[in-house]
Amino acid sequence: MVVAPKVKGFMCTPAHPEGCKAAVKAQIDYVKSQPKSEGPKKVLVIGASMGYGLASRIALTYSCDADTIGIIFDKAGKEKRTASAGWYNTAAFETFATKDGYYAKSINGDAYSQEIKDETIELIKKDFGKVDMVIYSVAAPRRKAPDGVTYRSTLKTVGEEYTNQTIDLLTNEITEVTIPAATEQEVHDTIKVMGGEDWKLWIEQLKAADVLADQAITVAYSYIGPEITYPIYKEGSIGQAKKHLYQTADELNEEVDGLLAYVSVNKAVVTQSSAAIPIVPLYLSLLFKVMKEKGLHEDCIKQMYRLVHDRLCCKEIPTDQNRLIRVDDYEMKPEVQEAVAKLWDKVSKDNIKEIADLDGYWDEFYEIFGFGIDGVDYDADVAIQIQVWMSRKNGKNQRGYAFINKSVAVSWMKNEMCFMIFGEAPLKK
Repeated sequence: MVVAPKVKGFMCTPAHPEGCKAAVKAQIDYVKSQPKSEGPKKVLVIGASMGYGLASRIALTYSCDADTIGIIFDKAGKEKRTASAGWYNTAAFETFATKDGYYAKSINGDAYSQEIKDETIELIKKDFGKVDMVIYSVAAPRRKAPDGVTYRSTLKTVGEEYTNQTIDLLTNEITEVTIPAATEQEVHDTIKVMGGEDWKLWIEQLKAADVLADQAITVAYSYIGPEITYPIYKEGSIGQAKKHLYQTADELNEEVDGLLAYVSVNKAVVTQSSAAIPIVPLYLSLLFKVMKEKGLHEDCIKQMYRLVHDRLCCKEIPTDQNRLIRVDDYEMKPEVQEAVAKLWDKVSKDNIKEIADLDGYWDEFYEIFGFGIDGVDYDADVAIQIQVWMSRKNGKNQRGYAFINKSVAVSWMKNEMCFMIFGEAPLKK
């Protein structure tokens, strides 16, 4: 089938398998072109199919020669519907990594669930013994906690509502938007979803199962941003969750023997979720303009390679006074933020195409879904699905049907190291 982008709201509904594959290859090629790093060799990446999680997996594999297990939560394709971009990304990564001699297996399911934690521990015991690094890169609108309650996160201010300008990316209209204040319950629920509780559960269970190496490192990801976004991020409901994440890092360091826990504060990038957040797309388009002019712009893979090579693989991991790893340092340079603030004050519908990088924003948006990638023939028919197996403990979950890119199926048949586990399904050769 011919796959074309279809933007609905702030989402691109289809994903292009060959485009995603090409995008993954470009990330791999970038890391291959950079100096090697002396770092971890057995890595678990929780949230590995897109964005910083995928880029972390690629950077650790090709910079440190690490073998990886990735936890993803993605949908397979159907007859007339493509798989999710994360599905295609993971399939492509496993194909390339396996071909290059690396171990690369992925578990597909809800990282918040006990079933996926148990399955992951079993796989680590079987294939790794222990892991020496755990990357936690999970973001979700809701979470079913161990108490059985499903909590939902919200992006709101705390205390008072906040009004500022934003942009409609489809029309380039600059308008005012007011973000309401969260209730105490909404703040509590956001912390339950986006705080450090699940990260801590993962680490505690990995430790209890004796699959954490001595002096293992775990890193969770966060964002702080500039004063423009403080009411939404740093001081808003999500900011309260991130404070809990920082506290969790301190607790893990104190409570788990032989573990080093950190939070990495990363640069703002275009993601599926950021496109829907008021104020943020306008800020990003101005930020991209400034950082590109100053030669400081980084996409996910450049940022994660720098995190791995210049931070995580140092004898002493550099942190700020709050023990946070800062790879948002380029974004937060005073000269960058001063330039963005000046553009923010004068931006309008009439001048936005000149003073903002709207094209760059849209390029990165479409790339998330495998579109706009050089060298990909988007007029060609592409295979979007192939049934590899259905093997589950029960037949209740239809996601047990696995549809992946043909090249992955061929690779899997030739080498059992390249496969995907779906939910609680045991692997059957």
